[in-house]
Amino acid sequence: MAESLYNLAEQVGKMLVSHHQKLVTAESCTGGWVAQTITDVVGSSAWFDRGFVTYSNEAKHQMLGVHQKTLMHYGAVSEECVIEMVQGASIKSQANCALAVTGIAGPDGGSLDKPVGTVWFGWLVSGGKTKTCQQQFSGGREAVRRQAVCQALKGVLDLYVD
Repeated sequence: MAESLYNLAEQVGKMLVSHHQKLVTAESCTGGWVAQTITDVVGSSAWFDRGFVTYSNEAKHQMLGVHQKTLMHYGAVSEECVIEMVQGASIKSQANCALAVTGIAGPDGGSLDKPVGTVWFGWLVSGGKTKTCQQQFSGGREAVRRQAVCQALKGVLDLYVD
């Protein structure tokens, strides 16, 4: 990987500080890896508010307000779910920028519709529209998760490019 996760997190921090904003994370398949990467950066308390690790459907519902109907109808690995995750994280925090990630890291848990490596992302800046994307990553569990952390951080930077 050309860019290290630490360097990406540093860039995110500089971008958020320059915009006087704080970040909240809502993670499922990455299990807190995004938040860990962020808090590895010295001074991240100036721009990181909190992180939610919502691995189970019940945690997504209880902590972020993801509707049971969404989980039953679309599943936890869906655009609908990641939208509710990122919006819930934004509402339940003091941050003005939010990111969410949910997916199937493997080695099992995939299906024909949602194979291992399927990951959904959501980003939201207060007052803006929710941005989402879906990626299909390859490799083993750690590789999928690392790529997801990288994509989540790059997505925050992309929010401020336009």
